[in-house]
Amino acid sequence: MSGHSIKVSKTSAGIPVVVENIPDSESAAYMIGVATGSRDETPDIFGLSHLLEHTVFRETKTMDSYQMAKEIEGAGGELNAFTGREMTAFYGITIKETADVARKIVGDIVANPLINENATELEKKIVLQELSMVKSEPERYIHDLFSMILWKGHELCQDEGGDEKLVAKMTYEDLRKYYDEKYRIPNISVYAVGSVDMDETVAWAEDTLDGMSGGKRNVRTEPSIPEGKYEFVANDSDHYQVAMGFQSYGSSHEDRMAVSMLSAVLGSGTSSRLFQDVREKKALVYSIFNSISQNSDASSFATYMSCTKENVVEAMETTTKVIGKFLAEGLEKGELERAKRLVKGANVRAMESTDNRLYRLGVNHMLNGSTETLEERLAKIDAVTEDDVMRVAQDILVPERLNTVVLGKNNRSLKKYDPANLAF
Repeated sequence: MSGHSIKVSKTSAGIPVVVENIPDSESAAYMIGVATGSRDETPDIFGLSHLLEHTVFRETKTMDSYQMAKEIEGAGGELNAFTGREMTAFYGITIKETADVARKIVGDIVANPLINENATELEKKIVLQELSMVKSEPERYIHDLFSMILWKGHELCQDEGGDEKLVAKMTYEDLRKYYDEKYRIPNISVYAVGSVDMDETVAWAEDTLDGMSGGKRNVRTEPSIPEGKYEFVANDSDHYQVAMGFQSYGSSHEDRMAVSMLSAVLGSGTSSRLFQDVREKKALVYSIFNSISQNSDASSFATYMSCTKENVVEAMETTTKVIGKFLAEGLEKGELERAKRLVKGANVRAMESTDNRLYRLGVNHMLNGSTETLEERLAKIDAVTEDDVMRVAQDILVPERLNTVVLGKNNRSLKKYDPANLAF
């Protein structure tokens, strides 16, 4: 799956078209991205982007959801969509001989949705169930909570799902207004991966989307560096979830790959420092890992762990001791090279999937205009030095900027916990 070029073109109306043709691929995947998401919502419509994403699937001017399902599955494919903080996307993947079906349905969903009252009310019920489900799954909910505390006071704190009470009150008129404002050029981009052709993709995009003019880009404000905070959130689970982390760089920052290596050294895989020191040596947690959540102008760099009540404090304090030791002593011999191979392996395996290639192509281009190939990404990983890793570590891992959130059954001592004990 290596050696493929990524080509960029535009439709007559200026819509970017990004295509990665994979020789010998047996599948074809098409995505339409819209440059709007939860960070672009005002407080009174928090959750509207996500509800709209659901609703446009319900019915278009030419077919309902059942007809869409029959056609795409009859073509050997699948349809899906996602809402993020900075983009909403709709995609279809089929076997190569039925690629026209994927193009037709994805285009119809974006260009011709009915967005009527019946569809909106039905999808509200589904979305409200989804939001309830997330809160009942602590392993997922902790990620939303961490973003809320890290970006508190900034639009990035708005998770993709939205507020249940606000979603329940939304009308199809609200959705139609938002669609008419946001689902317009210059917010639209088109992506294709697999057994795909640039000329064919451009022609489809022109026929389907070039009439959707009249929009304007969302104005976004870069977040300031947040001060450290500690919060306890009660739920019904006996098992506790913990997130601890910092603000990091945006998606186009020159040190983004060095941050990825830092994250891998600290918390990726079973040989990482946090896994070994917190789980293997002390058995304080069931799981522990690092994760970076990327946005165009900032990202979060966080450690997530799950454990029982009696281990929460020691697990948190051991985590900060691991960070402090790393800052004081630096990398061990061969540690960076192991991390590089781990990250490279994950990238190579991910790129063996057409779905993953399409997702990465769309998200990277939408966030920062990147059309980076796998080979270019691997070269950037190889180029990271030990000095790079330690430099970004000193810049990001600042004790006063540590944000921590604990999720679990109501507990007085954890509510009153003094985060000064997490100094390193």
